[in-house]
Amino acid sequence: MAHPLVPQIIDLATPVAEELGLEVVGVVFHTNQSPPVLRVDIRNPEQDTGLNDCERMSRALEASLDAAQIVPDAYVLEVSSPGISRQLVTDREFISFKGFPVIISTSPPYDGQLEWTGQLIRRDETALYLNQKGRVVEIPRSLITKVQLDERR
Repeated sequence: MAHPLVPQIIDLATPVAEELGLEVVGVVFHTNQSPPVLRVDIRNPEQDTGLNDCERMSRALEASLDAAQIVPDAYVLEVSSPGISRQLVTDREFISFKGFPVIISTSPPYDGQLEWTGQLIRRDETALYLNQKGRVVEIPRSLITKVQLDERR
């Protein structure tokens, strides 16, 4: 379960990221560590997310968090890029990674398979379309539990 402060942190971090031309793709607050670690994952939609992007976001977000006083005690702020081994969630990600190899997990199995691999064609309201060696496979979205980039290929 997400920490109760996460939605407030996302609300604060999103406009900060947008001002820098970045996107917030995830926030996790690890309170089981001492001091707690607030991790914010960002993405640069224009190019590969670099150390400079993380540094700019870290400085800007730190100032905003301090001013808002959302986090009451000492904490460590980590700003990073989620990397390529991640799940695709937003419409924008499905558009950005069109043509990339993906792994799709379904539950219950679809057409006798729990896992599908191929090139991502597109996603619409009802299905996800996959290219498997020139053959188009249409997988109902209602059965899809996870879509992630396939690093094996």
